[in-house]
Amino acid sequence: MREKPCDLTIRSQGLSFCLLSIRLCIDFAVPRHYSHTNMGGRLVKLRWPPVCLRAGGRKVPARWADKASRLLTIGWVQALVVVLPLVAEAAPSESARRAYDHGLQLVKERQIDGAIEAFTRATEADPRFAEAHYQLGLALLTGKRQRQEAADAFRRALVASPKHVEAQYELAILALQDGQTREAEQGLIRVIELAPKHEQAYLELGRLYERRPAVEQAVKTYRALLAVDRDHPEALYRLAGLADAAGDAAGAKLYLDRLLRARPKHADGWYLKGRLAERNNDLVEAAYAYRQAIQAKPGFIDARYNLAFILRSQGQTAEAAKELSDIIRLKPEHADAHMNLGLAYTSLNRLDEAEREYEAAVSFNPDLAEAHYNFGVFLELHRKDMVRALAQYRKYRELGGRDDRVERILGH
Repeated sequence: MREKPCDLTIRSQGLSFCLLSIRLCIDFAVPRHYSHTNMGGRLVKLRWPPVCLRAGGRKVPARWADKASRLLTIGWVQALVVVLPLVAEAAPSESARRAYDHGLQLVKERQIDGAIEAFTRATEADPRFAEAHYQLGLALLTGKRQRQEAADAFRRALVASPKHVEAQYELAILALQDGQTREAEQGLIRVIELAPKHEQAYLELGRLYERRPAVEQAVKTYRALLAVDRDHPEALYRLAGLADAAGDAAGAKLYLDRLLRARPKHADGWYLKGRLAERNNDLVEAAYAYRQAIQAKPGFIDARYNLAFILRSQGQTAEAAKELSDIIRLKPEHADAHMNLGLAYTSLNRLDEAEREYEAAVSFNPDLAEAHYNFGVFLELHRKDMVRALAQYRKYRELGGRDDRVERILGH
């Protein structure tokens, strides 16, 4: 038996509503011919068949029936506006649906190449199957990384269904990744028009404006995202960062307070709050914020580094050394952490450990002038080894370092 190329899908409720409206239209709204009858001692012009609505067994005056007819006609038109798009929407053919479902199953099983073949069969069986084109595009991006072919698949999805939100979004992201910012901007705006609550589209559009830079548009976009979700963490964080960059510390703090009430474990939010407090010379608040950032994200190296500096400045050298050791454990090649740990160990009179840290610092980053200077001072004052100290001072000067004491020692 030959398969039909396409079956029309009609939702049951919409169909019932449509049929009811058509029946009402036929009964009350379609004039056939007119007649006159006497009602209450006067002639009244009526449509035929006569409109005769009953309420409690009594006839309703003709003027009421006429008004009811007009209202029902309006309802019928509205029903058609709602239902006709559903009637006109074509469902995929049976073979296309089978191939599509098989492709989804293969995606779940992470057999991406097989999924690509299945989705391709689905689109060949029914080129109007928008969702199959969309899933094919996703599979091409995930598996073979065929960006152009994926973009073509998304475009075919939009041809089949111009209001396919996710296909439009993926095309916008591809344009953004390719540096086509105008096309990406237009695509993201289109996504928001189609789906006003598409949070990721707002977020990507705001980031695009930040990179442009178009600060006012970015702020407007993030605020529009907050209208969708008043506690959206990324929108609040971005707005805080933009306020901070504009010198509005009070505005930045307001956004951060909202963010951290809604998301107490937002590590980046705590880090930014720490930076604001440190800039305001509130070291106690800054240290607290950095600790909260570390608690939320133990591998947050920048938060640990800033906390170590505050602890050293407050005379808590051993605690600072612990933070710096944790940084090196997380990132062994962190030259600045090695150098500062060397300084901390020197203060704690742990000289052998200090020397190892200075050596590690200049080994991991030979161009770190400050490390050569501190290592030279250590060798001169704590090891009494001027030969090695002079070598470090010379390297410091070669790298552009300038210090009057070093110049006098080197004799220039």
